[in-house]
Amino acid sequence: MTKVDILGVELKNPIIAASGTFGFGREFDEYFPIEKLGAISTKGLTLNKREGNKGIRIYETASGLMNSIGLQNPGVKGFIEDDLPFLEDKDVVILANLGGSTIDEYLEGIELLNNTSIDFIELNISCPNVKEGGMAFGIKCSTAELVVSEAKKVSKKPLIVKLSPNAENIQEMAYSCVEAGADGLSLVNTFNALAIDIYKRKPVFENVTAGLSGPCIKPIALRMVYEVSKVVNVPIIGIGGIISWKDAIEFIMAGATAVQVGSGNFIKPDITMDIINGIEDYMRQEGIKSLEEIRGII
Repeated sequence: MTKVDILGVELKNPIIAASGTFGFGREFDEYFPIEKLGAISTKGLTLNKREGNKGIRIYETASGLMNSIGLQNPGVKGFIEDDLPFLEDKDVVILANLGGSTIDEYLEGIELLNNTSIDFIELNISCPNVKEGGMAFGIKCSTAELVVSEAKKVSKKPLIVKLSPNAENIQEMAYSCVEAGADGLSLVNTFNALAIDIYKRKPVFENVTAGLSGPCIKPIALRMVYEVSKVVNVPIIGIGGIISWKDAIEFIMAGATAVQVGSGNFIKPDITMDIINGIEDYMRQEGIKSLEEIRGII
């Protein structure tokens, strides 16, 4: 009843654990069988291992969460050797979330992932482009097009591009990425935000700004998914403040094929199970046999 198809890959349900809040699933598997999820998007990977940012990394704000993790991760090779075998033992679809500071880093990471069992590469273009002064690849259409087109040339896996809400124009960005070869899109990543410690009289985070997620961004993320669904004809994965089955249904009605749950995992480790059960109950009550019946109906 809740099965969905993304680019020929069947998911048990439309609920995906979002990158950055679920690690590689080990810790959450102690709370519920993670194979009950539709899919898992891995912790953000980079070609080489990263230690992440110093100082405060997580900060709670009104109806939201700010983070400045700095893409701490074991590197692509470390993931393949140490973490992927755990996920391969689970009957779950795998999205490998991949970032990079240069196009070459993206391409080398993709080539390593090509030879694995992962189902999708989720290309994180919110990473800073070091050759362009640190501006994220996903801000301007021209740089996004370049990294996506180059990634598509080498990727043997379906390429889902994760869009930043900080893009100059989210519809133009989505269209540009699809034209450049994106097989699907996921959106949105965190919003650039600021928190200040009024007693220390300085920003909370050492990097000054940080990424904002959680329920506070949901209405904006929902609007962006709706807008993007009107200009592209590829699967869309909706992300942003989803903490209930109602939230998930809203994103599907706005045009999403599936959704990712991020900050909600910190509120309640098995919140994804509540969402999956809630969707099933809703479908039974409303006489909905397939989510296709309500996808993009607004």
